[in-house]
Amino acid sequence: MDANCAEIRKLEGKFYDIEYHHVVRDQNQPANQLSKIGSSCAVVPPGVFVQDLLVPSITEEKEVEEIPPAEQLVLAVPMPVADWREQFIKYLTNSEVPTDKTDTKCLIC
Repeated sequence: MDANCAEIRKLEGKFYDIEYHHVVRDQNQPANQLSKIGSSCAVVPPGVFVQDLLVPSITEEKEVEEIPPAEQLVLAVPMPVADWREQFIKYLTNSEVPTDKTDTKCLIC
């Protein structure tokens, strides 16, 4: 809807007057019936003409980077953190102590 309003505003200077009104879908029965026909792939009634739009009628100036859903899932998954038991195992098997004093204190106490 915003893209349509932007295109209308670009054309305002070429006309004497432009009016556009938003009609609530419940109050626009012909459009409601056509949308039901389109969504159900029903046979188009006689007197109704169909035009398939193969390219968008409005070109947007901004380029939107689309990320495939699979990559979005990979980006959302946090990287695995080190196993919390690893420090205990090293301490018990090799007497290795972490270099950080706080980690060492938590390990021994």
